[in-house]
Amino acid sequence: MTRLLDSPPYAPRDDALFLAELTNLTQRHLAGCPEYARMWPSWTPGALEQLPFVHVGVFKHVDLVTRDAELVHQRTLESSSTSGTGASKIALDAASSALQGKSSRAILADFVGDAQRPLVILDSVQSLRRRGGVSARVAAALSLQPFADGMHFALRDAADPTSMKWDEVLALLDAHDALLVYGFTWILWQAWGSAVPDEVRVALAGKRIHFVHSGGWKKLEAAKVERATFDAALLGGLSDASRVVDYYGLVEQVGVVFPLCEEGFRHAPAWGDVLVRDAHTLESLVDAPGQLQLMNLLALGAPYHNVLTEDLGRIVPGACPCGRGSRRFELIGRVPKAEVRGCANV
Repeated sequence: MTRLLDSPPYAPRDDALFLAELTNLTQRHLAGCPEYARMWPSWTPGALEQLPFVHVGVFKHVDLVTRDAELVHQRTLESSSTSGTGASKIALDAASSALQGKSSRAILADFVGDAQRPLVILDSVQSLRRRGGVSARVAAALSLQPFADGMHFALRDAADPTSMKWDEVLALLDAHDALLVYGFTWILWQAWGSAVPDEVRVALAGKRIHFVHSGGWKKLEAAKVERATFDAALLGGLSDASRVVDYYGLVEQVGVVFPLCEEGFRHAPAWGDVLVRDAHTLESLVDAPGQLQLMNLLALGAPYHNVLTEDLGRIVPGACPCGRGSRRFELIGRVPKAEVRGCANV
């Protein structure tokens, strides 16, 4: 297990240790995954930007699995593909899942606290009942399970955000002063942000609610819903301690999420990192927009530890005023003509 996972997520980091551990993990995948080794047949260790990576699109077409006597592969995580070109498939194993759970808990606790409260999931319970696999939506919701003293699936129909079980929400509000609510961004808006019944609005008054959402703004941009409008609609009438937490994450980077900080940036944890590359030359860039490359030390069972995304971003030099250090970046948009991804489009 990486020693860095025992650090606070945004603590100062020994960058040489991170590089050494990521290099060792890369060599492990090259030895155990023939398909990955064929992509990088002549690689030799070097700087961080020289480490072998995989483009996220590969996971739609190639089953990448690292074989190791110590690994037990369990299920497959699938992205929420909306384009018809297929979902990314990530092989999950027990050892990685333990690390990823610890990682997501540490990162999210920094934004929502670690108090136990009911977790309201804007999905249907039927989404859990898939053999051999788990969807990105369910996996994202379950990352909040460590903060929950009970899970409540609030939609009767997973495909219909208007199918809210408001009677069950009212019962929770009657019994609790605090809730944790998770939904994909557009589902949270349609289900809660723009359609709360009057009696629920009254019951919400003064309550402490943490809304956590992910999955991108593409559908809301089309509807001309801006972040300020989105947040204000959710937080209106609630306790001042309530928050809206927007995080960026990929199924190809399980366990590492990037919540938006108070200053409008996203931060890599001590056990992860971000590079930005020129989309044409793949040159590594700093303080200039380019293609995001995400890395982490948690992926043991398949080479999704180092992936080149279809998202555009910019590394921002210097320490962030929010206090979460200097491993920060901003998310800008999509690579032109990139496929719209159901789980992480921006």
